[in-house]
Amino acid sequence: MSNENEAVAVAAQREGWLAQKGNQYAVSIMALVLLGSLWVLSIDSRYIYLLVYVWFGMIYGMLLQYGRFCMAAAVRDLFAVGVPRMAVGMMIAVALYSIIAATVTVGGFSTFHPHPIGWHVALGGLIFGFGIVFTGGCASGSLYKAGEGNVGSMIVIVAISFSQAIFVAASGWFDRLVPAAWIDSAVAKDMPEELSVTEGWFDIFTAGYVWDMKGSTLAETLGTANPVVASYFVNTLLVTILPTIVILIALYAVYYRKGYLRRAKITAPDMGDHARGMWSMFTSSKNTAIAGVGLGIFAGLQMWVTGALREHYHIFNFGELLSDMGHTSGLSIQDTVFDPGYWYITTQEAQWGAWVMERMGVNMMDNIFFGLDNGIPNPLLNAPGFMSIGIILGAAVLALSRREFKWKLPSMETAMFALIGGTLMGIGARIGMGCNIGAFFATVTNGDPSGWVFLAGMVGGGYLGVKAFNLWIERRSAKQDECEL
Repeated sequence: MSNENEAVAVAAQREGWLAQKGNQYAVSIMALVLLGSLWVLSIDSRYIYLLVYVWFGMIYGMLLQYGRFCMAAAVRDLFAVGVPRMAVGMMIAVALYSIIAATVTVGGFSTFHPHPIGWHVALGGLIFGFGIVFTGGCASGSLYKAGEGNVGSMIVIVAISFSQAIFVAASGWFDRLVPAAWIDSAVAKDMPEELSVTEGWFDIFTAGYVWDMKGSTLAETLGTANPVVASYFVNTLLVTILPTIVILIALYAVYYRKGYLRRAKITAPDMGDHARGMWSMFTSSKNTAIAGVGLGIFAGLQMWVTGALREHYHIFNFGELLSDMGHTSGLSIQDTVFDPGYWYITTQEAQWGAWVMERMGVNMMDNIFFGLDNGIPNPLLNAPGFMSIGIILGAAVLALSRREFKWKLPSMETAMFALIGGTLMGIGARIGMGCNIGAFFATVTNGDPSGWVFLAGMVGGGYLGVKAFNLWIERRSAKQDECEL
């Protein structure tokens, strides 16, 4: 008996030691970020603009890790095991963000730009959704899982970065497959000499197809003049809240209702029972629901803070501040860099891949995506890039403090899935003009219906991905059984 008590005491001591070490590491990360922020501000106070991205990224990372919040998990769980928990949390975040985004817009600080709706949005979502099933994480999920020590998710981030960079700059025989009307339209745009819009499929696609469409919120399409009515009623209520309610009711009816009524032993449910069932669905995962609330609030706050800083510095883009501070290398032809002003992910990762390729001697600035629009800033001056790094660090801080950080090496098969799935996610993000955050979360919450089109494509891709993944597992198991026989 004494040996058992001694073993329990040793185990408890070890648990306490591990918890203490985790807390120490977490505090060290926070201290380094804080000290680094103060040091940067001592160099030039205008770096506050970049630091806003850093700290909001940290907050996103903590919330994502706390709620295990991943849109890939939401899609996979629905089709693989019929669990709506993550999808419900995602819808909660969408609804809350839309209300805050409306307030930011009415206050005049919105930085949002709507996307044009076309077949490319659905196709991009389809490819992206297919890819996330094999990686086990969406664009945001891969970042927070990397912060937990998941090396497979780190491979996904690398694959997303380089696949986008290569895709938008590639040129070859397939350029001849694009419609002649796209080429004519691109040539008619009278682009700068540094760019050749007749070489490179993505340039022709961008200048000859996407630019010929106009993105708009529903309020802009309807011509709603009153900003309060446009923001709260049209964009928030009609575009976001009502579709979200419909989706939540569908999730309850299809995935949750039967199990809830069985557990509650209700045989003849009335509306009150179903209302309680809906509430039970919302609260079935407290952490996910809290994460959804937090993400909705802080995503809206980031847009307000960034908009206020732009007004304070009288700028439209961070590139203007970089130029004023003498950092002109990596700016686009228009002296701009990628600077959405709100939560976004994949474009800054494309810049990481392009920056590495530039260091390897590849010209990555002779195309529209980098050369004209987004630039390729040094990663140390890439504000949205630091938001992604902040997500990783924020997730690491919380994972360490909760003793959920663990280095996890992937198997060869998992690594291959990470590379292939991450590559598909990168290609899908560029065709659809964004990922699960930039093309869905940030769009529908600001009254842009194109986000629902991307979500529909992503869900469809996720469904096909689950089917393909299950088929792969079945065939692998069958081969193993044959070998054993």
